[in-house]
Order: sequence, then structure tokens, then C-alpha cells
Amino acid sequence: MAASRTVAVIPARYASTRFPGKPLALIAGRPMVEHVWRRCEEARVFDEVVVATDDARIQEVVVRFGGTAVMTSPDCATGTDRVAEVARARPDVDVWVNVQGDEPLVDPDSLRVLAGLFADPEVRMGTLVRPLEAIEAESPHVVKAVLALNGDALYFSRSPLPFVREAAEAGTVKRWAHLGLYGYRRETLLWLAGLGATPLEQAEKLEQLRALENGLRIRCGKVTGRTVAVDIPEDVARVEAAMRG
Repeated sequence: MAASRTVAVIPARYASTRFPGKPLALIAGRPMVEHVWRRCEEARVFDEVVVATDDARIQEVVVRFGGTAVMTSPDCATGTDRVAEVARARPDVDVWVNVQGDEPLVDPDSLRVLAGLFADPEVRMGTLVRPLEAIEAESPHVVKAVLALNGDALYFSRSPLPFVREAAEAGTVKRWAHLGLYGYRRETLLWLAGLGATPLEQAEKLEQLRALENGLRIRCGKVTGRTVAVDIPEDVARVEAAMRG
């Protein structure tokens, strides 16, 4: 049997309501998409790193810095749909990792943990969690993960789960924050992309709940790395400050 291949895909959409052209925003002199690409390369666990875009300007920049860019449909509703479109044409690749294009500080060590989950042939989908900080518990912007004993996800929520009824038990439960990085077996990715939105997914506005509602197990790798996502232009300065340490 041929060795399994693992490919990282960075979805990069030009049109953004809050930050048009975000993948091309300069951070410390380089476009953001290049920072993400370089960190994927640093992980040294991917047979290929591909930028999936719907805009020729992004493709041109990626080619210029030495990366590989694949043009995808402008009709892709999510980054997952964009990754699935690339995977559909590549039956030679078994594992696909979706790396958000607005995470220029994504940790190569975390990417190694995510890719490593697929050493277990039972794993069909994987993601990452990190310890939740107390200050984050009530924030709906930090997604909480509730895990089974074997590391599979039981649920993801914007609410401060799990609820601890007795104060004496507060220290017995580990709380986890979800990191929005995903890996999939190819057939699982294509299956998920073909499903419609589910009730819990729509209620929480969390795409990973579609997998759980359809009975798919999600293995969670535990990491400590933090990232600074770029949602609006003002976030660029925060990322540059983090880079300076």
C-alpha cells in the first residue's frame, strides 16, 4: 500500500466585509498569507502546502513568494468548502489539514500535533484544544470544548461549559478552549462538505457541530500554543507586537 499523503490547505478569500484583501495585508513586510504558508512549511509534516483562493491577485502573490496556489470557485461558502474543492480533484491525498489564512502566528508545533492524530487509523477528523483561561470562560468569542476521556470531542459551545454544580468539584474538571484548525480523511471531508447545516451548528454558529450532529467523532489534540487572529485592520499591529515578543 502506498504511503499516506498529508496536505495543508490555506483558504484565502479576497472579499471580506470587515477587511477586504485581508490575505494580502502586510505584516512585518510580508503578506499575511505568506506568514501562514511559512509556518506550515516549518512544521515539516506536510507533503504539500497549498493556498486555495478565488482571486488572481492572491494567486499571483503566492506564486511570487514561491508557494503553490489553486484557484477555487467564488461560490464556496466556507473555508471547508474551499478545501473540499481542492481535495475532490486529488484522490492521491489521504489527509487534508485546513489552516486558516488569518492566523499568521499559527504554531508549527500545533500543526505537528494535528497531523499526528492521523497516525491512528481510526481517526476520521481531528482538531486542537488548549487550556481555557479563567478570564475566557464567559466570552462567547472563545469556543469551549468538552472532551471524552479518550480525547474525542463531546461538544463545542460558546457558553461556559461544562457547568459545575458543586463548588467542591470545580477543580476536578479540565476546561478547554478550541483552536479552529481541522484535519480530515479525504472521504470524510467530502462527505461533510456535502451535508446541509444542522440545528446546533446554526444555533451556535460553529461549523464543527455539523460533524458531531451527524455522528462523526472528532479527535482533539492538546496543545499550549496561542495565536492572534486577524479579523480587522487593527489586528495587524497586535500581530506585529506579538512577533516582536
